[in-house]
Amino acid sequence: MSIDNTSGGTAAKPNPSRRSEQSRRAILAAARELVSELGFAKLTIEAIAARAGVGKQTIYRWWGSKGEVVFEAFLALSDPGEGIVLPDTGDIATDLKYLMRETVAEFADPAFEGPIRALNAEIINDPKLARLYHEKMAAPVDEAKKQRLRSAQRAGQIAPDIDLDLALELLYAPLYQRWLLRSGPLTEQYADALVDLTLKALRP
Repeated sequence: MSIDNTSGGTAAKPNPSRRSEQSRRAILAAARELVSELGFAKLTIEAIAARAGVGKQTIYRWWGSKGEVVFEAFLALSDPGEGIVLPDTGDIATDLKYLMRETVAEFADPAFEGPIRALNAEIINDPKLARLYHEKMAAPVDEAKKQRLRSAQRAGQIAPDIDLDLALELLYAPLYQRWLLRSGPLTEQYADALVDLTLKALRP
């Protein structure tokens, strides 16, 4: 028995936007995997294209360098998004400890650590990538954190004259240094201790 395809319903046409999104996701996943396996220095656009199953011109159509690909791969993994709202239980110590524990967990996740280490190494030598990272990733997240600190100021839990940018550096810099230099374990106890020490400096 034969099937007549000349009549009846027509085959669905491929959706170019869907194919493009699938390719983009495959490229970002390949970049994350390869930068963890090879390191940034040995990573190439050709290797990313081969792993993702696309042509390298597809990558160059969307990104100008492998640094930009790795950055977006990391951005997609972290997904800061728009309108970030952090937890607000009414207790700033509880909320900061939650945030710091989440950061510790991220830094312990191999899927996160490989790309972000590679990205940090590239940012040092690439001012354009540094600006992109600040605008797209760091600034929105920091603003959400400062909104939470402002709420704590209104509640009288933090002094009203505190420089909030400096407060975030005071809280996060020791964590980043320990992670970057591998100078000690990143644990929930360490995260809690950083919050307790920082709040001693921020209290009214």
